[in-house]
Amino acid sequence: MMSSIFTPRRLLRARRPALPAFAALPRLFLVLLFLLGCLQMAPATAQTIPDWRTEQWAGTWGAGPAGPPLDSATAVLNSQTLRLIVHTSVGGSRVRIRLSNEMGSTILRVGSAHIALRAGSAAAIAAGSDRTLTFSGATSVALAPGAAALSDPVALTVPALADLAVSLYLPGAARVSTLHAAATQISYISAPGNFVNATSFPTQSTTEQWPFLTEVDVSNGGAFIALGDSITDGLRSWGNYNYRWPDWLARRLQSAGGSNSRLGVVNRGIAGNNLLSNLQTGSLGGRSALERFDRDVLATAGARFLFVLSGTNDILNSTTSSPVSADELIAGYRQLIARAHARGIAVFAGTLPPFEGASYYTAAKELVRQAANNWIRASAEFDGVVDFDQLLRDPANPRRLNPSYDSADHLHPNNAGYQAMGNALPLSWFGGTSAAVTGMEQASQAVVGMEQ
Repeated sequence: MMSSIFTPRRLLRARRPALPAFAALPRLFLVLLFLLGCLQMAPATAQTIPDWRTEQWAGTWGAGPAGPPLDSATAVLNSQTLRLIVHTSVGGSRVRIRLSNEMGSTILRVGSAHIALRAGSAAAIAAGSDRTLTFSGATSVALAPGAAALSDPVALTVPALADLAVSLYLPGAARVSTLHAAATQISYISAPGNFVNATSFPTQSTTEQWPFLTEVDVSNGGAFIALGDSITDGLRSWGNYNYRWPDWLARRLQSAGGSNSRLGVVNRGIAGNNLLSNLQTGSLGGRSALERFDRDVLATAGARFLFVLSGTNDILNSTTSSPVSADELIAGYRQLIARAHARGIAVFAGTLPPFEGASYYTAAKELVRQAANNWIRASAEFDGVVDFDQLLRDPANPRRLNPSYDSADHLHPNNAGYQAMGNALPLSWFGGTSAAVTGMEQASQAVVGMEQ
């Protein structure tokens, strides 16, 4: 028989004499009056708020925030409206966004925020799809330096693999200190004024960055998070086409249907990012993967699966006087694995693609890459591995990218290379995406994605 640490209150006090039945009537009457008053005071909207304990959220889009730029390179918006274009991976019937001032040093004031379906290939929005976003019930929000804000959910039928327009009106002077620099997607900046609900947007200029917006969530199943550098960020792929390798994976998940089509794909790649160390002040390469892990992985809505492709920049940018070693990279990988597993998230990885011919390449750095890859393949510490090295390398010279996949800088894949990467992940890894099953349980039988 199980015991309880809570002792019934009736056992802690002496039994009082029973009152006559009529003596309890006044007390009962007062209790009824109190309960009736509580019902009358309860706001009508309280009945319409979904139960946060049962409503499931998944990231459908995301970007890794970076910054701040050097003061001389920091853009300033003056009472203007941003219309940011993002591409969903999974659909849902409700939506919310996450804004970030995490790299800022002054308060970020958002006077108004809207979300809508994009119409066409420019800044217009689809009629009837515009929704006002609120933050803790208010239509404006002030983000303190270092803070983020999550909007209240709003009803909107969000299709998978569709473009959304997130419009932010920034009253006064707003320094663009928190941003994702390599969006590979055109977004729009208005002339001065609040145009968040404008169907036809008065564009003054365009940007290929995503300022302040770091995530869009929908009411759905779970999320796959790609953590990495410029190769995950899709650098040198065609802009506005969503040809990054995680985009190709998202297409496959939707085509597969069933439970796979309920898995969102969130891209947390940042061009220039390192696994182990931070870059110099003013860099837009973001904090190291180890430092940003909690924010960019654990805080992502519905996080179930993590894919790590990181370490190339640590190798290429290390100096002769202070070279990074394979052991240091392995220690970093083990930290990511342990921290993800502690939260029930399965962790997959890709081997580091070849980079002979790229800037800063040396034979010594090639040995570090090979040693790290050998450990990734053979250690069995990741829940699954895709051998991107084998997939992308030149059969005639394994230290170089295959010319068919080389974007011409000998480091980044081209469109065909990114598509091959996205096609290489086994969908069997994801099993069925159920809120009651963790990513680790689903991936427990994962195997190496490619033959060694």
